[in-house]
This record gives sequence, C-alpha cells and structure tokens, in this order.
Amino acid sequence: MSSLLKNIIRFVFFILVQAFVLDKVPPLHQYVKPIFYFLFILWLPFNINRSWQMIIAFVFGLCLDYFSGTPGLHSIPCVLIAYLRPFLLSILLPRETTETSYAEPSIKSLGTVPYGVYILLLTFIHNSCLVFIEWLQFGDFVFFIGKVAATTGVSLLLIFVTELLFPRKAKYRTNAA
Repeated sequence: MSSLLKNIIRFVFFILVQAFVLDKVPPLHQYVKPIFYFLFILWLPFNINRSWQMIIAFVFGLCLDYFSGTPGLHSIPCVLIAYLRPFLLSILLPRETTETSYAEPSIKSLGTVPYGVYILLLTFIHNSCLVFIEWLQFGDFVFFIGKVAATTGVSLLLIFVTELLFPRKAKYRTNAA
C-alpha cells in the first residue's frame, strides 16, 4: 500500500474514532476526555517538510473541529505539534539515522526510549495547548496542571494500546530509489 493511501486511511480513521467514539464518552473525572487523534500527526512520514506538515495538521484539525462543532479548538494544537515535531526529532535522533533509514516514526525506527519521549512531550504540549484554549485562562493553576496531566495520561494509555493493537511495520527505505 502506498504511503499516501495509508495516510489518507489514517486521516479518516483517526477523525472518525475521535468524533464518533471518544467524543461520545462522558468525561472521566473533572472534564478529562480521552484524546488521541493527534497520533496521526505524530505518525506522519519523516520526508514531509515542515510546511506541508503544518498544512496537513491544520486541515486535520479543521476536519475534527467540524465534527466536534468547535471552530479552531483542535487546529491550533495540531499545527503547534506539527511545527515542533521536526525540532524534537532532530534533538532525539541524528538526522541521517531517521531520514535515510526509516519512513516514519515508530518504536522500531526510533527505539523505545526516544519514541516514548517523542510521544510523551508532544502529547503533553498538545494537551496543554488544548486545555488552555478551552479555558482561555489559567484560572486555578493546580486544576489546570491536573487536567493536563490526567488528559495526557489517558491519551498516552490510548496511544500505547493503539500501538499494541495495530503494530506498524517499520518500513526501511533504501537509497536505490
């Protein structure tokens, strides 16, 4: 299956699961919602440049905003993590290792610890931005941090369950193309 087709299927899948399954789940505790749609952005291939990543993330966020009825709420955090993603990848791994060896981020392509740090940091940043935009103020700072931490914990749990249920083969790219 081509990379474009695979990513189109992921695009539709993540939006449908978030909009029609996870958004229907009642808040767990103090408005903690399960969120994992942004995993689509984290799984984008290495060879997409930053501008296209941000455009894809914006369109992805707008589609989710359309289904959830919240204009702009999901677009901003999606664009933010799409912007920060290349910086984080360049810090975690040498450029020649990721871009010439594997097609997309995964546990096999990055390694367990770098992939865990990658997922943890971008999940925390996404959820912090999302919660802040929902409130448009900090209000009670302890409650804000608690909500971000709890939402991040639930999101990480969903991400790792998704990784276990749908293992991705780390596609090795060759230079013979």
